[in-house]
Amino acid sequence: MNDFGQYGIWVPGRFWPDDANVVAAAAHELEELGYGSVWIGGSPPDDLSLPEAILAATSTLVVGTSIVDIWHSDGDELAASHFRLSSLFPGRFYLGVGSGHAPTAASVGEAYVKPLTRLKSFLTDKLERVPHEERLIAALGPKTLEAARDLTAGALPYLMPPAHAAEARAILGPDRLLIPEQKVFVGTDPAQARAVARRVLKPYLTLPNYTNQWRRFGLTDDDLAHDGSDALVDLTVTWGGPDAIRTGIRAHFDAGADHIAIQALSADASPHLPRDEWRRIAEILF
Repeated sequence: MNDFGQYGIWVPGRFWPDDANVVAAAAHELEELGYGSVWIGGSPPDDLSLPEAILAATSTLVVGTSIVDIWHSDGDELAASHFRLSSLFPGRFYLGVGSGHAPTAASVGEAYVKPLTRLKSFLTDKLERVPHEERLIAALGPKTLEAARDLTAGALPYLMPPAHAAEARAILGPDRLLIPEQKVFVGTDPAQARAVARRVLKPYLTLPNYTNQWRRFGLTDDDLAHDGSDALVDLTVTWGGPDAIRTGIRAHFDAGADHIAIQALSADASPHLPRDEWRRIAEILF
């Protein structure tokens, strides 16, 4: 279904430095390591300057946003930026958008009411000029997955287990892209792995879009209390040695995913490009 392989890298936009040379070197290395894509998280700006810099530094790497938050976006500027990138780098850019969360809506003075309706309107109005096959949406629940099927090239689920991929594939059908994000920590010490995972997961424990989904896959309120249980960590983060990493990622493919956007977790808590971790994961997967 896609021509950019099985594995890509997901990384927050804020982790990319302002230094254009560092951005170019990191992007080129990802391509050389064998990754087929890179996904920019954390709602990158509508000018899409970072995706453009990554595309310009590489020759085959596919770049996507995962995702631009509609509450923070000027749809007209975003559509114009997409046109620029698709013209300069045909077939190598996906515009991923999503309806965000209540705090992101509140930050711009909006009420988080009927977010799916808002998302559909954004796609059919502001992004009308963006071809369906070049846009994706963050989709977790059935109705949003149906919107992904009907209005876009497919879905970008985030923080979901392989069981979600099976449900998503059933709704999307066989001809839509399914690209889940998967957090990965390479390390066999359970205490260290789970401490790193909890640090990363903590902001999501207050967001119903995720917690409601996790309950569907067997977690309870106790699992979501405080910093989250071991069961939450093991549901959402693949960690361990090479065999465990390969098995955890393979489960998404077995459930129907087309491509995996790997978020490499680092023991270093500072915002940075985890290039050492990208290399270690590449050694395991390629």
